[in-house]
Amino acid sequence: MLNFKHLHYFASIAREGGIIRAAERLHLAPQTLSGQLSQFEERLGVALFNRTGRRMELTPAGKLALSYAEEIFQTGAELEEMLRQGGEERFVTFRVGISDVVPKFVAHRLLAPVLDQPEAVRLVCQEDRLERLLAEMAIHRLDMVLADRPMPPGTEIKGYSHPLGESAVAFVAAPALARKLKGRFPGNLEGEPLLLPGKDSALHGALPRWLERQGIRMRIVGEFDDSALMKAFGEGGAGVFIAATASLPDIVAHYRVEQIGATEEIRERFFLISPERRLTHPAARAVSEHARAGLFAAAG
Repeated sequence: MLNFKHLHYFASIAREGGIIRAAERLHLAPQTLSGQLSQFEERLGVALFNRTGRRMELTPAGKLALSYAEEIFQTGAELEEMLRQGGEERFVTFRVGISDVVPKFVAHRLLAPVLDQPEAVRLVCQEDRLERLLAEMAIHRLDMVLADRPMPPGTEIKGYSHPLGESAVAFVAAPALARKLKGRFPGNLEGEPLLLPGKDSALHGALPRWLERQGIRMRIVGEFDDSALMKAFGEGGAGVFIAATASLPDIVAHYRVEQIGATEEIRERFFLISPERRLTHPAARAVSEHARAGLFAAAG
């Protein structure tokens, strides 16, 4: 049986970066805390820290243990909250990782059905780079991941990519910039400033290749890992950017931009990545079914 007091001591040392600071926060003698940690490591049969003088760095086993400890403590906090409310409000926590290149309006529309489940659901969203999110899913800290590409080939993480749909893309810009463009699309993009999705986005390479095929040269004035930040710069008139036509009405209304043109030759694809081949979680199934029947059903 895991000693949860030892687990708490270990997590405190990891968060504080050393025994002395953790001992001060826990109101324990450093010698006592050090002894408790040694007992915990002996019980587990692994070293949780590499010790170099006063410095303590987590070993790979320590990092894994800390991730599980944080999840255990979070579950305990949820249990305490539920019991404090008399146990009347029961809910299921559904944790979703969202790749930071996925447009926020697309993510919102995809996840909206989660909150309409018959059983009360608490939706927890975590945004990060895809590789980090997959690592979190591998240790069961995420139930699924939304991304604009399937799992990278050769990854050692067990997971399955479920296509949700795809959309054509539109070129948009702030009204002042849009009025300056001369000629017909796409020729009117020649020489204009471009806001390019970051390297983690599948569009990072697809967009320049399409422009090259059209014989058009645009000036890349910025690259953005975060899709919302790219659109904020676009709203300010910094350059032209592209957006999935599936979310275009929301983007035009929210960022006050205008459509310049669109192309079917560039497709933005979206995937639900899960640790299971068949989607069994009701919330994950709802996301998949909604995407196929709703958001992308009529998207170009």
